[in-house]
Amino acid sequence: MITSTRALSHRDRAVLRAIRAGRCQVSGRATTLLVIDGVGCSDQFVASRLVQAGLIASHGPRPAPARLTASGIALLEEAGAA
Repeated sequence: MITSTRALSHRDRAVLRAIRAGRCQVSGRATTLLVIDGVGCSDQFVASRLVQAGLIASHGPRPAPARLTASGIALLEEAGAA
């Protein structure tokens, strides 16, 4: 689990900020798919990595608005991005 902003890449933080802004949808079970502003994210692993780290919640096989977990919110606040 990611517990420090140092372990997050710039892309990870940008995705977390986009999720916080309500611009993302996620779907999938085995592989988590991320859509930002209606376009599939080119980093096919970022959503799965953030779900496994406990920073975003996955909703199942159907697309749904992405949401940050309490850990994701805390890391954004720690990074000064809140």
